[in-house]
Amino acid sequence: MDKLDLHAAAQALVAFIREGIPLARAMAVELGGYTGEQLILASPLAPNVNDKGCAFGGSLVSLMTLAGWGLVELALRQRGEDCDVYVGTSSVQYLSPVWGDFQARAQRDADASWDTFFATLAARGRARIAVTAEVPGEDGRPAATLAAQFVAKRRAAAAE
Repeated sequence: MDKLDLHAAAQALVAFIREGIPLARAMAVELGGYTGEQLILASPLAPNVNDKGCAFGGSLVSLMTLAGWGLVELALRQRGEDCDVYVGTSSVQYLSPVWGDFQARAQRDADASWDTFFATLAARGRARIAVTAEVPGEDGRPAATLAAQFVAKRRAAAAE
């Protein structure tokens, strides 16, 4: 896929997320960018602020989870796979407050392989892949991180 196709696919996914997940709509989730290897989602501070005036931790983890889920969903869509994707396990670390608009950057874990993921999906009808995500802080260092396993399960073919 070229850059224009990647952007269009990611923009369609964000529209799908905002339409189907009320929390994402309330968070004002937007596409920050998509390279085919990394998905960036963005949210403004205003609808995600906590009582201290910084970003609510639940919003940070939600955006990182959505970015990870979206990364896997886009990889599946690009290969014509019809699967349900869900987070199997995740671990989050909050490292510093976020005082402004924020984004989450998700990519497959360095030890994970799309080839292995798709081979397992072909053989078993379900597969899992490790994804990492982070919310960069103002200083460029991560303000929050997420390590997660996302699971894809092929949908049953519709009866004809």
